[in-house]
Amino acid sequence: MKKWLLAAGLGLAMATSAQAADKIAIVNMGNLFQQVAQKTGVSATLENEFKGRASELQRMEGDLQSKMQRLQRDGSTMKASERSKLEKDVMSQRQTFSQKAQAFEQDRQRRSNEERGKLVTRIQSAVKAVAADQSIDLVVDANAVAFNSSDVKDITADVLKQVK
Repeated sequence: MKKWLLAAGLGLAMATSAQAADKIAIVNMGNLFQQVAQKTGVSATLENEFKGRASELQRMEGDLQSKMQRLQRDGSTMKASERSKLEKDVMSQRQTFSQKAQAFEQDRQRRSNEERGKLVTRIQSAVKAVAADQSIDLVVDANAVAFNSSDVKDITADVLKQVK
């Protein structure tokens, strides 16, 4: 009798786990993020947005480098007042360049994070919609799973279609 109850219990547990596996799916968030970012052209948008400031910084850097080279090359033959003036100019320009470069990098990083947040929100909404359509109870990132059997459904392609 005990063996029969144990066998029935194991059979019930296996049936329940098989049924639960139908309601679990995986999605490759990294792959989705990359494909959606390419589709929407986020990197090109950000590049165009910061193109002017980047070229200004490059121009400033070139000008600063040429002044520093001139100071190294001709510094020993210059008049003391002329060399002092050039040194002050280089130091001032270096400080200005550093401040502008830091502000540029912070602004670019902030905008990149904003766009990344928008993409993540779109992807999460698509995952929820696909999960609801397919009656899935749990969706797990494929990169966070150490192992999954072939029984677990991968909904990455369905989510990508949903994001559009």
